[in-house]
Amino acid sequence: MSAAQTFDVAVCVGRFQPFHFGHLALLHHALSLAPKVMVVIGSAFQARSPKNPFTWRERSEMIRLALGEADAARVSFLPVRDHYDEARWVTTVQAGVTLGLPQGSSVALVGHFKDATSGYLRAFAGWSVVPLPRVREADGTGMRDALFSAGLDARDATLAALVEQAPASTLAFLRAWLALPEAAVLAEEWRMLRQYKAAWSSAPYPPVFVTVDAVVQCAGHVLLVRRGAAPGKGLRAVPGGFIEQRETVYQSAVRELAEETGLDLLDTAMRRALREVAVFDHPDRSQRGRTITHAHHFDLGDRELPEVHGADDALEATWVPIDTLGSMEDQFHDDHFHMLDHFLGITPR
Repeated sequence: MSAAQTFDVAVCVGRFQPFHFGHLALLHHALSLAPKVMVVIGSAFQARSPKNPFTWRERSEMIRLALGEADAARVSFLPVRDHYDEARWVTTVQAGVTLGLPQGSSVALVGHFKDATSGYLRAFAGWSVVPLPRVREADGTGMRDALFSAGLDARDATLAALVEQAPASTLAFLRAWLALPEAAVLAEEWRMLRQYKAAWSSAPYPPVFVTVDAVVQCAGHVLLVRRGAAPGKGLRAVPGGFIEQRETVYQSAVRELAEETGLDLLDTAMRRALREVAVFDHPDRSQRGRTITHAHHFDLGDRELPEVHGADDALEATWVPIDTLGSMEDQFHDDHFHMLDHFLGITPR
């Protein structure tokens, strides 16, 4: 370890959607502090969306391409899912970073305090936080907006306009990525979300939406739908929707369940099957905006699987074996995998 490198390992945390000069500055500083750098890639296993268009492997490739060969050899990657639970997320990150390190190893957490969302930097007990000021005017949200708003004929001009925000290797990666079919699908969804938010732009206060969801398990299966419209068109989800003006959250959950899946059991049976109601209220859980949902967990026991069919805004409704959900994480809309994980314990605690 050189005289300038005072830590055993340095850590950078981010979503890197996409990797830009601000991220590169953090990474270079981390490389100056320790012989080894761990890059923690957040939102690692989610389905593609306008907010998270790139897989964690694509993001790690963008990072690797931006570094010289010697520096890239010193960097490793830790993909981490969003638990929407800071304590659990911090524990997961710390366990992943320190795995294999000698006891007592010194760790530097290199980061930029952007706003309230950067508070997690102070949550890692025993690690030294090394704050770095913002070096470049680079913003992931603005870059994604520019990419998705540009038509096919304007993409070269858009990428040229981003030369001050991202390394040439990132821009080359983006040029190739924009030719993929997934890019066109996400651009369409991005436009839908922009229109959705514009419709509420004249409200006197930022809107807060209230929704309901139904996690229904039966005989080792859980009832899922495939979404028929954006956002999340084609992705898996649990049945649910917006609460009606004259309904309780329970009434709305049961109504949405029947409308989307055709599951319409007696009210007494549904009330006996209700095990828990949990509120999912993370500010970033939905791309539509601030959306608070009340998820109802029903357990129908080991009876024969009731007949279901997709209806309303669900393309299909199917009973899926619970023990297969762990391999399906990147097929779910918003935080619905994490909702299932909360009730069904899919991932290790």
